[in-house]
Amino acid sequence: MIVEGLLKSGQAANVHSAAIVGLTACVPPRIVGNDYFVGQFGEGVADVTKMTGVRTRHWVDEKTTTADLCVAAGEKLLVDLGWEPGSVDALIFISQTPDYRLPATAAVMQPRLNLRPGIIAFDVNLGCSAYPYGLWLAMSIVQTGAARRVLLAVGDTSSRVVDPTDRATAMLFGDAGTVTAIEYDENAAPAHFVLGTDGRGANNLIIPCGASRQKTHDKTPNDQTKLFMDGGEIFTFTLKAVPTLVSETMQIADRSAEDYDYFLFHQANTFMINHLAKKAKLPSEKVPINIDAFGNTSSATIPLLMCDKLKEALSVRTVRVGMFGFGVGYSWGGASIDVGALKSVDLITL
Repeated sequence: MIVEGLLKSGQAANVHSAAIVGLTACVPPRIVGNDYFVGQFGEGVADVTKMTGVRTRHWVDEKTTTADLCVAAGEKLLVDLGWEPGSVDALIFISQTPDYRLPATAAVMQPRLNLRPGIIAFDVNLGCSAYPYGLWLAMSIVQTGAARRVLLAVGDTSSRVVDPTDRATAMLFGDAGTVTAIEYDENAAPAHFVLGTDGRGANNLIIPCGASRQKTHDKTPNDQTKLFMDGGEIFTFTLKAVPTLVSETMQIADRSAEDYDYFLFHQANTFMINHLAKKAKLPSEKVPINIDAFGNTSSATIPLLMCDKLKEALSVRTVRVGMFGFGVGYSWGGASIDVGALKSVDLITL
């Protein structure tokens, strides 16, 4: 039985009359292999590689932002779909690496994409859970009638905020930007979401200084302006929260594991994904992984995974997927959704 309301892991919601029609991911051209870190971390490189599974990652240069990656993805997507920019009614930008503290990056992106004045455009500050949250938000806007066409831009350039002396984060993260096109479709299958937050874990994945709580100054230690991650606490949270998220997402959709083509996990690290899939009793062949080639791209991991590993399937048929984002916040989101056949799905380099 399909349910709405409060579940053990979070809030359940069902959305109808909205469909994903296209998706593009964009990565920067610079590829950084693990040999880059040997001079800094020595034999520790092998240990981190074994745990995370990351062998290469794409990093931006000092002039390129998340918005630049998303604009390139959005321009390509609009052309591929044959959408006139003036037909877009809303632009949502979800990231933890915006161009500015203000104005909203979505406002800056609007004219760059030649979108008309007067559309809905705003930012959301989310990381690892961003894509399920973003789909729920964008599809809900379409369901209400406020917009018929929405561009959902999701991405991060975490290489700009990691501490280069911290091997746990310096070797883990990569950069990517994605844009998903969502359109009104009265025949679209319902999409089902579970969304939750536990801010008691906020300090375990945080950039302490730089905003209003703790401003930076000349004597601010460098590590206070960079990303801090307590890997042990994050791992404990994930093992506690995500298996329940998986089961409840399938529960609200009234589906079993056999009903899904793929299960798409936030690409946190290879060991964690494999462990979660095993604990949730999901067949490994339905759990694609690409963190080895791209690293943990934070908010962009799930749509990047779709463009990379599911492109062929999504281009020719409808695919039922379970999506599970989890991490910084703590925040988590699950989605059960039918996707495809898409008019456009692509992975490009800036």
